[in-house]
Amino acid sequence: MTLSFAACGRRLPALLPLAGLLFGLACAVPSASAQQRNPQQRVSNTIFEQKAESYRFERFTLDSPDGQRRWQVNIGIPARAGKAPAPVLYMLDGNAAALVMDQPLLIQLAARAAPVLVFIGYDNDLRIDSPARTTDYTAWIDRADDENGTPAVVGGGAFAFQDLIERRIKPEVEKRANIDRGRQALWGHSLGGLFVLSSLYTRPAAFQYYVAASPSLWWSQGAPLGDMEQQFLANQHGQKAHVWVMLGGAERIGDRGTRDLTNPRVVAHLRRIGGATPDAAMQLSQRLAKVPGLEVQYREFDGLGHGPMLQASLQATLAALYGVDDRSKAAPAQP
Repeated sequence: MTLSFAACGRRLPALLPLAGLLFGLACAVPSASAQQRNPQQRVSNTIFEQKAESYRFERFTLDSPDGQRRWQVNIGIPARAGKAPAPVLYMLDGNAAALVMDQPLLIQLAARAAPVLVFIGYDNDLRIDSPARTTDYTAWIDRADDENGTPAVVGGGAFAFQDLIERRIKPEVEKRANIDRGRQALWGHSLGGLFVLSSLYTRPAAFQYYVAASPSLWWSQGAPLGDMEQQFLANQHGQKAHVWVMLGGAERIGDRGTRDLTNPRVVAHLRRIGGATPDAAMQLSQRLAKVPGLEVQYREFDGLGHGPMLQASLQATLAALYGVDDRSKAAPAQP
């Protein structure tokens, strides 16, 4: 077992869930310049549509059995793929992940490890499809009040989504690209990071590299810190895997930034994230490091909040796994 830490500035005591919430509310003063994530943000002119000599992209779609969701999977295949099987990176929130990429980065990837890139998203032009990912990325049902104060029962579809990846997405990818099954990685941010962890707990052999960026451990009143994790810690018997847990420095100390408290959606979210302490991900990495067979690295990004961690964590993942320049500007991991 191995645990590495990145330089992360001054360490503060862990905050109790209520204290973390109060701290977040104290920072959340209304402001005309307050920036909240736009749930309707659209994407266009991504690497999927651009002409490139380094990678070619293929696309397929899949429907859920109930007809409520349609997934879109974009596969980046090195244009000059060699005969040897290639490593593969599966990325959640495919549209948002695509916005992190550009042509110079693709050129570097193709010239070095030349991984196959798999962007798992939804068949629309939303950067983040919140309702769909809330269903797919969570293994626990949440019954928290929504912005109208009405109890909302959401989530719980992670096991079905794991089946989709293993039984439908991976076989289709392997039809189109020469994959090294011994070098498969899964990256996710926020609820996607939570999905990475539940996949590690329940299917530790599905991937060899698990990257959980800013995982939403507060989900369902902190349920991810309960039985599933404890059963994994107690029953995992030497299955080897590399695990990265990544967190923004501002996240760890509970700095929620400037939030508009006149927005009911923001208030409801701040209430929900009190389900785990701000440093829960750091503490989790220490527990995982005790599991035989796991090589665990906790990496903290000085000063970054939750939103910017999507881009920074994916850039750091590409650098760590495939040797490209690390654009995340994070401090290197120290033993």
